[in-house]
Amino acid sequence: MAPSSFEETSKTVCVVDASGKLGSSLVERLLERGYTVHAAVQRHDDVQFSGHSCDDKNLKVFRSDPFDYQSILDALKGCCGLFYTFEPPQDQPTYDEHMVEVEIRAAHNVLEACAQTETIDKVVFTSSATAVVWRDDLKSMESDLEERHWSNVNVCRKFKLWHALSKTLAEKTAWALAMDRGVNMVSINAGLMMGPELSISNPYLKGAAEMYEDGVFVTVDLNFLVDAQICVFEAISSYGRYLCFNHVINRHEDALKLAQMLTPSAPTLPHSYEEDMRIIQQRISNKKLNQLMVDFETGSHHLDSCPTS
Repeated sequence: MAPSSFEETSKTVCVVDASGKLGSSLVERLLERGYTVHAAVQRHDDVQFSGHSCDDKNLKVFRSDPFDYQSILDALKGCCGLFYTFEPPQDQPTYDEHMVEVEIRAAHNVLEACAQTETIDKVVFTSSATAVVWRDDLKSMESDLEERHWSNVNVCRKFKLWHALSKTLAEKTAWALAMDRGVNMVSINAGLMMGPELSISNPYLKGAAEMYEDGVFVTVDLNFLVDAQICVFEAISSYGRYLCFNHVINRHEDALKLAQMLTPSAPTLPHSYEEDMRIIQQRISNKKLNQLMVDFETGSHHLDSCPTS
């Protein structure tokens, strides 16, 4: 049984966009947990889900463009939930000022489609910690950053932090539409997703040195992020935003390790013992998500064991 708010016949969920690493991993984990999954992808070619073929009776793959409203409606038909994660269009893979409007429009279309789909009970919207951390008053704040804080769009524009600006405005657009149309939505504000695909060109990394010095440079493992997404979907008590990370880069050793992973050919610069020992105070909290995930069961076949408080 799924949580009491879900009908037995409503174990069908949609993942948009399922072609990225996060989306495809979500599809795989949801199938393992007994869901029927509508995997919506921008490109149908070369779509593979580990251990599952497109002939799997619980997996349906849809060609869906976030700028083609009807294609989103088709993918959502019969679903009780949506997991949404934005993937840049193939013809514009890099984040720049134009991407801000692209991501806002995609978020608007997806949320509007959810509002028009009567069977949708809940939406999990993937945002970013960059929609939280970029502020000009952090040093004067007495409290740590948490879910009620938002990045300052003027700061983002001033320093050309297009990833942060895109995530902030797209998430605000989604929240405004969800509240206006009565869509039950929660958001996951994820840290930098770690993995072999991570490269120095990742737009999250712009301003990494400043995030590090401010104690708000956070990362998340893919498996933890997937678990968090499913947890907030299945938990009846989940609400609002959730900062999602399981590591804070606040020691020189951590920063050096990440730098060497991103640029293995770069020379190691000399540094002092004091620098080695310095630990920057963490100024961001994921307490809200950690409390929700205490009783969450990972793995398969736990539709009858969802956390409810």
